[in-house]
Amino acid sequence: MRNLFKALIIFLLAIVIVLSLGYMVQKSPWYRRKLYPLRYEKYIIKYSEEFSLDPYLVSAVIWAESRFVPNATSIKNARGLMQITPETGKWGAELLNIEGFEVDDLYDIDLNIRLGCWYLDKLNIQFDGNIELVLAAYNGGSGNVSRWLKDTRYSKDGKTLYYIPFQETREYVSKVITAYEEYKKLYDLR
Repeated sequence: MRNLFKALIIFLLAIVIVLSLGYMVQKSPWYRRKLYPLRYEKYIIKYSEEFSLDPYLVSAVIWAESRFVPNATSIKNARGLMQITPETGKWGAELLNIEGFEVDDLYDIDLNIRLGCWYLDKLNIQFDGNIELVLAAYNGGSGNVSRWLKDTRYSKDGKTLYYIPFQETREYVSKVITAYEEYKKLYDLR
């Protein structure tokens, strides 16, 4: 009986040690950087500055949209790092005077980040810098966000949303904001 008790104590101590080590690894910057990698900093910084955006937010959007995979394509045909739709890409290319734009150019890292930052800036202006609204519009469409702001089921003041009716968009906003906080802690982009 005494050996069984010792074995149980050793087993419980081993579990405590393993859980403690696991917790420490999860909280370590090394592990957090594996979960929230950063690539293409040169372009993120360049276009964040050009469009007066927070580079940590741009990084978080890229992470949420593509996990930094430049040739990512969604089921809705959004393309590249920032998952730009062909329509938004054409619109942005026209307004930014990008000559010879082709939809497959959305896989170009430089161009994709430029167009994504341009679009975030457009939304930032439209929604007065409210990050939650900007992110909701980036994912769920600015027209939808504008309608939700006018609907008392979702907004009491017409300026903020207390409920986002699209589950995907609700989860997206939360995911990007969490990643945004992580990027601010883990990297120096200023």
